[in-house]
Amino acid sequence: MFGSDRMLLESAIGLLGTGARVVVALPSRGLLDRELRAVGAEVVVIPMLVLRKALLKPRGLSTLFRDMFRGLGAAWRLISRLRPDAVYVSTIILPQWPLVSRLRGVRTVSHVHEAEASGRKFVNRILYSPHLASHRTLVNSRFALETIHTALPRLADRAHVVYNGVASPDSPIPPRAQLDGPLRVLYVGRLSPRKGPDLVIDAASLLHDAGRSVEVTLLGAAFEGYEWFEEQLRQQAVVNGVPVNFAGFHSDVWPFLAEADVLVVPSRVDEPFGNTAVEGVLALRPVIASDSSGLREAASGYSTSKLVPADDAGAIAEALTSLADGWNLVVADASKNRAEALRRHSPGMYREQIAQAVLG
Repeated sequence: MFGSDRMLLESAIGLLGTGARVVVALPSRGLLDRELRAVGAEVVVIPMLVLRKALLKPRGLSTLFRDMFRGLGAAWRLISRLRPDAVYVSTIILPQWPLVSRLRGVRTVSHVHEAEASGRKFVNRILYSPHLASHRTLVNSRFALETIHTALPRLADRAHVVYNGVASPDSPIPPRAQLDGPLRVLYVGRLSPRKGPDLVIDAASLLHDAGRSVEVTLLGAAFEGYEWFEEQLRQQAVVNGVPVNFAGFHSDVWPFLAEADVLVVPSRVDEPFGNTAVEGVLALRPVIASDSSGLREAASGYSTSKLVPADDAGAIAEALTSLADGWNLVVADASKNRAEALRRHSPGMYREQIAQAVLG
């Protein structure tokens, strides 16, 4: 599940904790559906417009209007049947829900998890505009708030930041006391050019050339249609002589973090936040992240986190070398950094804030 999916699950848990009946409308079945039902939420699958940028192009308009009318009718009928006290919209790409809910006189809260400051201002304004209909707007980072303000100041002026709650094991395995053998580097995320897993392989190659042994694990899978990129990564690893474990997708990241020495989050593009970076700190592991967008907020303020310029394998290699050379500091400060991450991103605190925002 993506970060916004995990936060929807946490939000549902928070609302269920108040004794509320929680019904979640989804456009399709899948892992999120199963997880929601496991915690006690009811799930209904109905037609709805899922607003993608491709639909805003001329060739996508027919699909946009078809899904829009189907979605409006389905949302109207569901609200008529359930008569909810509040509607919580967990993403900006479901634009019909704030509008229908407001027309039905239902308290509506939008939660924005998406922010691309590098995107076109006009497109961002279209994506954010439907959420002006909500009574309240939540965002997951200051970066997201600034991005909204650039595109639609009216929405930003009434938005509030609620940092993501990130779960973790109660007793994560401490980092190795000594770096005996290869440095174990972990990447977690989609195998996509935007996310930059190729940069991790390039950085490992630079360390290998400098005489330092490195092993890389790529935890994630390619989207359908991006199989070519995974094959390119495999060829890159062979050419560079870097041992790379293509672990595939696993919903449980903690065993892989336990086996790793360092987590790298090398995204080339804007990220509204960076749950993966926080998970690294919570797992007692040092983190190297791109010094951009919401990743800066997620990874800053920890002595064992290093921010590097985006799209710069050389900078990642330098950060890996610095962490390895100062490993005693990593071992000494890991618990202190975890405690700070727990304070900032407690799931319990997140759930309480969401419940209060939605139920008033």
